Amino acid sequence: MPSAAADRRRTFVRGLIVAVAGGAFLAVTGAFGTSGAPLGPRLAYWVLVMVTGGLWGHLCGALVSRFLDMDERPWLNIAVMTAVITGPLSVLVWAATGLFFAQRLYPLAALPQLVLPVLIVTAAVTTLNVFLGRAHPVQTHAPPTSEPARPARFLDRLPLRLKGATIRAVQAEDHYLRIHTDRGSDLILMRLSDAVEELEGLEGAQTHRSWWVARDAVRGVERGDGRATLTLDGGLSAPVSRRYARMLRDADWW
Repeated sequence: MPSAAADRRRTFVRGLIVAVAGGAFLAVTGAFGTSGAPLGPRLAYWVLVMVTGGLWGHLCGALVSRFLDMDERPWLNIAVMTAVITGPLSVLVWAATGLFFAQRLYPLAALPQLVLPVLIVTAAVTTLNVFLGRAHPVQTHAPPTSEPARPARFLDRLPLRLKGATIRAVQAEDHYLRIHTDRGSDLILMRLSDAVEELEGLEGAQTHRSWWVARDAVRGVERGDGRATLTLDGGLSAPVSRRYARMLRDADWW
């Protein structure tokens, strides 16, 4: 299973590839009135604009993801990302267009005319990146009874007062994880994607981008409005996002 660092690198590289491919496509087709320019400058212009926009979009995505769940509301995520990216990127396109094709900055009066083309391209690229980058449901497994039991590495991270406790769930809270156990809960500094890798050896699954749940801790499920909530030992409730629900149903969690 890839680590969080590997996930971030893969997301960044994928976004860069999409930006370069999009820039090449727009250059070859002479999009938005650039067909009159020679192919070389046109290609340099579009790739520069798309890669710079991609880097800006990557930063915006890191910010927006802290407030919006991409799996639960992908279209809202796309709309917010497009709005956040478009304004500053329009200024970049205004400057780059003048310098590349007129060797001078265009008048400010030309800036509003570029907003709609930038909005269209930004929405298309953002939609592609959002749906390519959606999280994949992950399950962890206890070793078969025929094999020697190997403790999950995550158990070594339990605070001293929780050593030996049974983990019921792990919940992401900003850059921290709240570990819910039969002896109470506590926080550690760690990413959930890294924790899930180390939870291999315990039977469980991610039920949400921010939750991993131990299967043995589940005592019931409430469903409604296309969503589900798991009731765990100790009265704890864990959300199930739509994207993860099918995987859990197929695995007979309910």
